[in-house]
Amino acid sequence: MSESEPTQLRRMKGETDLRGHSLHPPPYGAAALRLIASPPSPSTVVSFDRHELRRILDLYGRKVAEGEWRDYAIDFTRDRAAFSIFRRASEIPLYRIEKDPRLARKQGAYSVIASTGLILRRGHDLAKVIRVLDKPVRLVVS
Repeated sequence: MSESEPTQLRRMKGETDLRGHSLHPPPYGAAALRLIASPPSPSTVVSFDRHELRRILDLYGRKVAEGEWRDYAIDFTRDRAAFSIFRRASEIPLYRIEKDPRLARKQGAYSVIASTGLILRRGHDLAKVIRVLDKPVRLVVS
């Protein structure tokens, strides 16, 4: 080692200063962001594709125009995607349209769930499944 080279102190794992704080600070910057909040890769998140979302938003737009629905929320998680429909923003969702790929070979990936948790319809074709929400209003004439 020459005199021009800086000397580096080697610290032992678990070593603390006089106040008891660790001498090995946690990582900062990009490394810390990767450790703390690494978003899942796009391939692991379930989402609605463009055609599915178009069908759902067409139905939603018609119901908003009729004054039945007012707000929505979309959630994408690792195991399912959900489109929640609200009458008012402060309430629980009236309906949830869910896509769960794990059920694709069994009962169908798509389901419409009421606010009580009752599954109104489940199936393989989204258009047929959301038809349960698009029933026309019938007038009773006596």
